[in-house]
Amino acid sequence: MKIKDEISYEDFAKLDIRVGLIKSAEMVPDTDKLIKCIIDFGEDIGERVIVSGIREWYEPEDLVGKRLPYLINLAPRNLRGVVSEGMLLAGSIIKDSGDKDLALMELSAGVPQGTTIG
Repeated sequence: MKIKDEISYEDFAKLDIRVGLIKSAEMVPDTDKLIKCIIDFGEDIGERVIVSGIREWYEPEDLVGKRLPYLINLAPRNLRGVVSEGMLLAGSIIKDSGDKDLALMELSAGVPQGTTIG
């Protein structure tokens, strides 16, 4: 996989990546891929809705309770009628067969919600 264009440290510093705890997850109606999650980022930030196209790899009920990294200062985006307030960060894996797989980067329970990554 090709490396994307180089960015400056100043560009990287603009990214606000935080640990969030999935409180609930459900399918977005009339979609096959989108899961709507309520994410708890702790006292300072609170809860946010984040929609991810990960249904091919994960069931909504299996996501609840996971601590995952999110980009939280991404501009909100309307995805099939649901406003998503961030983006889940996950690993994209290409198998030998050429098929794509997805790996969640789950953090230990000792890392509190809202912890900054980076």
